[in-house]
Amino acid sequence: MTMNGIDISSHQTGINLAAVPADFVIVKTTQGNWYVNPDADRAYQQAKKAGKLLGIYHYIDGRGGAAAEVDYFINNCRGYLGEALIAVDWEIDDNTQWGNTAYLEQVVRGIIEKTGIRPLIYGMQAGYAQLKSVADKLNCGLWVAQYANYEPTGYQAHPWNEGAYGCAIRQYTSAGRLPGYNGNLDLNIAYMDANAWMKYAAKNGNKPAAAPSKPAAPAKKSEDTIAAEVIAGKWGNGQDRINRLKKAGYNPATIQAKVNAKLGANKPAARTYTVRAGDNLSAIAARYGTTYQALAAKNNIANPNLIYPGQVLKID
Repeated sequence: MTMNGIDISSHQTGINLAAVPADFVIVKTTQGNWYVNPDADRAYQQAKKAGKLLGIYHYIDGRGGAAAEVDYFINNCRGYLGEALIAVDWEIDDNTQWGNTAYLEQVVRGIIEKTGIRPLIYGMQAGYAQLKSVADKLNCGLWVAQYANYEPTGYQAHPWNEGAYGCAIRQYTSAGRLPGYNGNLDLNIAYMDANAWMKYAAKNGNKPAAAPSKPAAPAKKSEDTIAAEVIAGKWGNGQDRINRLKKAGYNPATIQAKVNAKLGANKPAARTYTVRAGDNLSAIAARYGTTYQALAAKNNIANPNLIYPGQVLKID
């Protein structure tokens, strides 16, 4: 079971989370012992009202001391504790303690001791060893960021390099594009279901808190709605999409026909890719969530092993 979601900060101030498709929303709340995201509560309450699973994160900057950061985070987020998954953001940028895993451990341990909640530890895959050493010691989950590239993408069912390392949540792009928001978004896949999410949010290892109430909705979405979600990338690609549609009770052929009709009526510019030295068709296909066979067929390539720099490939 996986879920799709986004994480946001003040860079997305004003985003309408009721309009953006997401199973979960993780909001930056605080940084160091001096900064509160001015849009955090508005975004959090809007996501809650829209029935999203909730998360919050604190950005460690190391300036005021671990204890001060812990207190600042807790004092500004008390109303969210117990219903939101917690994460701490450990990055090289704007972090005077980068490389000092003892400081990271002090912050994480302080949150656990004062809230009873074990936060996820977020960071780039390049610093995975630092993250994992603390996570293993304190029995915390990991939220790892690693991108294949910076090209726009929708949700991906199987992000690049998936499975190469263990994590509870994988952030795979900062150039995500979703309906309802005209700008870049961080896209994530969570390797859990809603019940597991609420276990992460629960205090003192208690039974999972009740999931946020969701507004009444039809038991099954319309085929037009599903077609729009397919276009946005929510249902994956190829055989994975077919399997997921069948499992959800939809006819893949019918949905594809509606997708084709929507694209025919208002078709965006087709994506292309210009081959660079060292590229191969398999790597290009993985980057765009398709297969090398599909790219070869679309571009009339008889020998998939033979492409050349400067060649323009049609992606879709």
